[in-house]
Amino acid sequence: MIILSGTGFNIDEKGLERLVERVFFKSIDLLGGLKKLAEFRTLTWLPSLARSAFAVVLREEYLKSEDEIAEYVGLTRNTVRNILRADPDQAMYKIEHLDELSSEEKKELKVHTAGGVAKLAYKLVKEGQDSQTMLDFCHAMAAESLKEASCESPWAYIVLKKSKGITYPITDSQELQSRLAGVQIKGVDGSEVANNIAYPVKTPAELLHEIKLYLQAQGKA
Repeated sequence: MIILSGTGFNIDEKGLERLVERVFFKSIDLLGGLKKLAEFRTLTWLPSLARSAFAVVLREEYLKSEDEIAEYVGLTRNTVRNILRADPDQAMYKIEHLDELSSEEKKELKVHTAGGVAKLAYKLVKEGQDSQTMLDFCHAMAAESLKEASCESPWAYIVLKKSKGITYPITDSQELQSRLAGVQIKGVDGSEVANNIAYPVKTPAELLHEIKLYLQAQGKA
């Protein structure tokens, strides 16, 4: 059981949980998704992943000590130290070669591997590479909200519909140009818009924001 005891920490609890959840979901992606974990019967890793995500975020974002983190998540100081010192490359190597590990090595996977995966997931989230599952959900919710609100900017709904399933962050214009070709956005062809916005684009909301900025610069908004 995870024991969260942040009394006296003077931290943004909601902000902490929000970032921890993003790191947690990205960690599951790195492990191949829940289906992969179920296939390997390793769903028992999830509590270790959750604790590791808290430990990494508390250290990196709030500069908490090992003792403070241990108190917060209900772990020993040594376990927290193992999480924070875990090697992401080594962890991912073990994940990719799970079938080749000995029984003893598999027993050691929880703390060390979860810590390494959580550290890598934190790095990727901070670079804007959130869980694709979360991004797809946000994309769908944004599109549905625009549709239900009879959006004042119908181009936004069309852009979200055409870009559904695209991988974020979008690092260049090529795929987006192809998807938006022929779409009229305030009288401008979508491929032209896609070619002129700033990259990388990290989320669906950021995509709409960048398009809006371009339209404003062209006097179209």
